[in-house]
Amino acid sequence: MSAASQAGVGVAQAAQAAGSSFYAGMRILPKPQREAMYAVYAFCRAVDDVADEGGTREERSAGLQRWRDGIDALYAGRPTPDTAPLAEAVRRYGLRREDFVAVIDGMAMDAAEDIRAPDEAKLDLYCDRVASAVGRLSVMIFGVSERNGPGLAHHLGRALQKTNILRDIDEDAAMGRLYLPREKLEAAGIHSTDPTVVAADPALPRVCAPIVQEARRHFAEAQAIMAREPRRTTRAPRLMGAVYGAVLEATAKRGFSAPRQRVRKPKLKLLISFVRHGLF
Repeated sequence: MSAASQAGVGVAQAAQAAGSSFYAGMRILPKPQREAMYAVYAFCRAVDDVADEGGTREERSAGLQRWRDGIDALYAGRPTPDTAPLAEAVRRYGLRREDFVAVIDGMAMDAAEDIRAPDEAKLDLYCDRVASAVGRLSVMIFGVSERNGPGLAHHLGRALQKTNILRDIDEDAAMGRLYLPREKLEAAGIHSTDPTVVAADPALPRVCAPIVQEARRHFAEAQAIMAREPRRTTRAPRLMGAVYGAVLEATAKRGFSAPRQRVRKPKLKLLISFVRHGLF
């Protein structure tokens, strides 16, 4: 790929990331890391779009298989047009094929069926694939040590995903999905797996309260791991953790009784976090 083409790809990836908290978090990185993260982000967005909007289930499955084939080709030295933007990041930072495949496998879980009240093991596998696998790619780009990187990806990925699950109950229900674990629903006396029924159940706060605590524990574990790393390698994950931690607390403060208002990322918290973790 020519230098001009590579520059064009970088601009496209930046534009795709614009407007998100991810974009704000990655702006603080040196250019090579930033461009690598934009490439990973663009990959994640693309496979997520296939899983959610790629047509029939058969068409979505076929679309995700094309991405698997593209990743295989990339690691065989024959990148496709879709995976070529990842080539430099893979080369420079030693990104692992299995983590890209895990992300695709996570999206395939959504494409194959509307997930409804998975058991705890299936939910944890889903969180690992769609969140912690992305974290495993990211920590290698950030330069987190091999001793601490996998643990940081595990805990911060699960913290972010559990925050999303708690925040997005109504949006997920509108798509026919319910990511709250079956064991916690049954413990609260909810035996339906219909997303709209569960979203309206008055016992829902008893389901969500322990998940809030789990997310807080994952955030705390991530913070403890980051404290053992040089600050330059953890600026971006610190920022993401601060912003999503604020979202978690805003969601918990709002509560889970219906009707629920959508929780937004607090802009002031984002600005303060950007100053703290991006500039100092």
